[in-house]
Amino acid sequence: MFKNKRFISLVIIFILISSLLFGCNHQKTNGEVNANESLEVEDMAGRKISIPAKVDRIFSVDPVGTILLYSLNPDKMAGWNYELREGEKRFIGEKYQSLPNLGDAGKETINIEELLKVDPEALIMVTKIDDSTLSKVDELEKQTGKAIVVLDYNMKRLDEAYEILGEIMDEEDKAKELAKYCKKTLDEIRKNSSKIIEEKKMNIYYAEGPDGLQTEPAGSWHVQVIDMIGGRNVAQVEVKGEKGKSEVSIEQVLAWDPDIIISWDDERGGYYSEIYKDSNWKDIKAVKNREVYEIPNKPFNWFDRPPSINRILGLKWLGNLLYPDVYNYDMRNEVKEFYDKFYHYKLSEDEIDELLQNSTRH
Repeated sequence: MFKNKRFISLVIIFILISSLLFGCNHQKTNGEVNANESLEVEDMAGRKISIPAKVDRIFSVDPVGTILLYSLNPDKMAGWNYELREGEKRFIGEKYQSLPNLGDAGKETINIEELLKVDPEALIMVTKIDDSTLSKVDELEKQTGKAIVVLDYNMKRLDEAYEILGEIMDEEDKAKELAKYCKKTLDEIRKNSSKIIEEKKMNIYYAEGPDGLQTEPAGSWHVQVIDMIGGRNVAQVEVKGEKGKSEVSIEQVLAWDPDIIISWDDERGGYYSEIYKDSNWKDIKAVKNREVYEIPNKPFNWFDRPPSINRILGLKWLGNLLYPDVYNYDMRNEVKEFYDKFYHYKLSEDEIDELLQNSTRH
């Protein structure tokens, strides 16, 4: 009898010890994931990636992904891809402004040494998925010794990107909220754009560069917002690679004679404040009718560069600007909600005035 009790006691002790050991290897008793546990995810390039299950520091090797990370949880960001401008800093929490600039893989400026010092548990790249991209990913993985999760930068797949990031960062609830907002917006845009008949489409010119004489043709990802809301891009030029910025002449812009011009703002190095002053532009319909608008650029450009979630707000802004009866948004409320949800920033009424000052009809 004594031997049986002793045997049973030993079995119970063994089970308890095994359970404790299992818990130590996989999960802490307080519910937090153990640092040694791994998580396998399938990225949007169809690659199986193994990363630590507990991610406190994550870095995107491009600005597109960095904005996605910031929207989910800036406390887990390991760094930026460039030095922030003053306009960007105004709408970014002060404690995040001092995060290191670790470079941008798209510009071949990743600082591998500094990146490894920060030692993020996970790396992501949000970009166009093709053989060239995957080759760059392979090279960067060899340089860093870390796996890179590849996500598609296509606006129409933002909900999928958020789902994967939510799992990686343990931010599923926030990811679902933002994915739902993006999908709802895209559904609205798709529905409303079908109402814009060809003869009612507005002719629009996108003015880039320090003299306004760089632009993008229809079909380029840089002007996807125009294409999606039902605008007619007047620029008849060839796509200039992924980086864009096709050179045009003032004579071409005069011949295209757009109804509306949207331009980079001055802080970004654009020509917005000079277009009305430049006599070479005075005979263009948009200039004569005072239909030249500054693209809001703080903290991130609403239209282009980087092609991240900032363009979701850009769809509402440009749709409302061109076709207010179809895209019947209250842009003050839209801007306020977006900045709160995605940038963790509560705008004052004066700040909304400033953002929209040169960007909407008055």
